[in-house]
Amino acid sequence: MATLCRPAVSVPEHVITMQETLDLARTIHADHPQLPLALRLMENTGVQKRHLLRPIEETLRHDGFEVRNRIYEAEAKARVPAVIDRALEDAELRAQDIDVIVYVSCTGFMMPSLTAWLINTMDFRSDTRQIPIAQLGCAAGGAAINRAHDFCTAYPEANALIVACEFCSLCYQPTDLGVGNLLSNGLFGDGIAAAVMRGRGGTGVALERNGSYLVPETVDWIAYDVRSTGFHFKLDKRVPGTMEPLAPALMQLAGQHDWDATDLDFYIIHAGGPRILDDLSKYLKVPAEAFRFSRATLTEYGNIASAVVLDALRRLFDEGGVEDTARGLLAGFGPGITAEMSLGRWTVDDRVPDTASALVSDLVEETSRVG
Repeated sequence: MATLCRPAVSVPEHVITMQETLDLARTIHADHPQLPLALRLMENTGVQKRHLLRPIEETLRHDGFEVRNRIYEAEAKARVPAVIDRALEDAELRAQDIDVIVYVSCTGFMMPSLTAWLINTMDFRSDTRQIPIAQLGCAAGGAAINRAHDFCTAYPEANALIVACEFCSLCYQPTDLGVGNLLSNGLFGDGIAAAVMRGRGGTGVALERNGSYLVPETVDWIAYDVRSTGFHFKLDKRVPGTMEPLAPALMQLAGQHDWDATDLDFYIIHAGGPRILDDLSKYLKVPAEAFRFSRATLTEYGNIASAVVLDALRRLFDEGGVEDTARGLLAGFGPGITAEMSLGRWTVDDRVPDTASALVSDLVEETSRVG
């Protein structure tokens, strides 16, 4: 079974607190008739701080979509390789060992995808497959895991690299005064994550099943309105209630695997907001503590879109993981409304590393010769 190894995560150096965000909103939108509602919604997100690509003064300035997209490309090229290097190191693999790169992002656009640039500059093989995903929003983190799992299931000896690069601050729209857009100004943050899925070996989550579910008639609940100024985020007020129809989909996937979704050992969930996690706790009948990794990501980084699931998994690793064979659920939610879900068991790679194995072999040979 393919194993999702420890993710590497990086956030930019510029920080904005929730108090600073609220103060800015009061200053910039002082005359907005729905400002009190927007402020209340921001405060209820549970976000304490977020990391931004650029200083707040530059973030608030809109120099046009073309300039922003150039910034996206330049910053992705400057920041992604180091995160990939750490993910490869944690998985004990080299770039040459990777057979497919799944790259997800919804905050900038490149063609060729960043995958082509990575293959040319980071010593990946020229026959490395490319799977760039640009239109699944926050659900893309779960989708990337699932597509990597599919690939490693089809090619059991293969290794997949997952990369999520989200610079949500580049989507700030100063003239868009919709409440959903104002809320997004206090919710989303910037972040990069990468993780390796090993076809053989590795410590992490050995995936056993994955699935997708789309809630009917909700395609316009989370969306981009693409204009000359770039991506304008649209958020329907009904989105926080989507766990009621999605929880049964999670339970059904677990049931198909003869597991009970209400009684698993760990849950790695995309944290779009606290209401999502509260409702999932309610409908799955699991304690709120089960989603502590997702809540920590939301509190410390905000919603970093497709990178959330990988960061929540990284926090599980940081806690020391769980017992070998412990069962868990991973899920990402996003536009559609779409859920990308997977099931797996915690596994610890207890194989002797190749270098150690060679030393043991040499020692045995030398002992035999002396004897």
